[in-house]
Amino acid sequence: MNDESILHNAPIDATIRGAVIQTLPLFEMMRMRAVTTARRHAVLGFASDDRALPLRWVNQFTHTHRRLGPNDREVVSPNNDTVYSNAWLDLSEGPVLIDSPDMGERYWTLGLLDAWTNPFAYVGRRTTGSHRQRTLVHSPGWHGTSSDDVTHVITAPGADVWIIGRILVDSDEADIARVRVLQDQLRISRLDGRDAATRVDTRLDGHPVEVPSATLYEALVDEALARNPPPVGERPDWPVAPEALAALLPRVFDELRRHAQPHELGGGWAIPVTVRTSWGQDYLTRARVARNFIGALGVEEAMYPTAEIDADGKPLDGTYAYELRFPPGAGPKVGAFWSLTLYRRSDCLFVANALGRYSIGDRTPGLSYDADGSLAIRLQAADPGPGVNWLPAPPGELFYVVLRLYQPHADHLEYRYAYPPLRRL
Repeated sequence: MNDESILHNAPIDATIRGAVIQTLPLFEMMRMRAVTTARRHAVLGFASDDRALPLRWVNQFTHTHRRLGPNDREVVSPNNDTVYSNAWLDLSEGPVLIDSPDMGERYWTLGLLDAWTNPFAYVGRRTTGSHRQRTLVHSPGWHGTSSDDVTHVITAPGADVWIIGRILVDSDEADIARVRVLQDQLRISRLDGRDAATRVDTRLDGHPVEVPSATLYEALVDEALARNPPPVGERPDWPVAPEALAALLPRVFDELRRHAQPHELGGGWAIPVTVRTSWGQDYLTRARVARNFIGALGVEEAMYPTAEIDADGKPLDGTYAYELRFPPGAGPKVGAFWSLTLYRRSDCLFVANALGRYSIGDRTPGLSYDADGSLAIRLQAADPGPGVNWLPAPPGELFYVVLRLYQPHADHLEYRYAYPPLRRL
């Protein structure tokens, strides 16, 4: 089914349908703000004494201090390479300053997404370097001046910004401790040095809502629109009649989940996200990504080729053994690093295994190359024995893999790279 048929194949007014497709990213971003912001501030305490109220703190960082594993079930298809530092900015009361420490040689990035899910700016290794930095972020209506110690100035498209930070970490406890120190130095403040943290009513209790009510959807979209004008040239036909909205939401949410249509790369590989800094007028793809892969950064920062089938077009199945072989000198081409991560199809989560390995890549200790320089990775449930680069699969269950490419080279960005298929042994 193509994009046009998805938009027009139902006996529903196309204008109303288009309005939902255009505004759905706003709702999903507000939903993510509710589930990823903290109720408690380290100094200022709880945003509300009544824990039933959906008040949360924004303009502050929250962190994960370890790599995720099979017991972490909050996020689907998580990475196993970095720890996360997350923040939501509210710029309606003025600009904020983001302080980041010297990160050394390790990979790190703070990706900034606007309320429409456009990854519009970055602070980090690829774009601004790894030295100590102070970044000023302001809304379009601010016209003040910055102090001499500000290293970068970013103009946000609206009042709401999601910062998704990733810092590379090794699995050993010493490096986890070093990275925790770095995370704790990330700080958000006002221009006068005050803590920028402020309360916001998210209107959600943080529990997952598969399909929202029309009332909740309309309220969150109205609020987000008032604070975050549509991108230049975009004019959603909003609001929508409540009865039509209530009838349409379940169908749109279901269709966006089922009709992913990623970009085919060959060899059984596809890439679900191809955005750089803006989705432009591709509203349908923007809505699909908001529904299925929200928080995706631009491909120049990271690409995520995904394979669910083998060289013969059959689903990857843990009943069998597979080999992924990169020919000599033909491995992934990246400016930072790459990794191959395996997930169970049924829940899109890591597969628990005795080896405790959920990804394998160019940083994996003891990686073994063949005599001709080729790299073979074995994907199977049973231990293949010593000297084999093994990524454990779920016994008797379907699975898929994601090849994460951090700072991909032009061969990947221009779709010239030949991705080797997974061959069943």
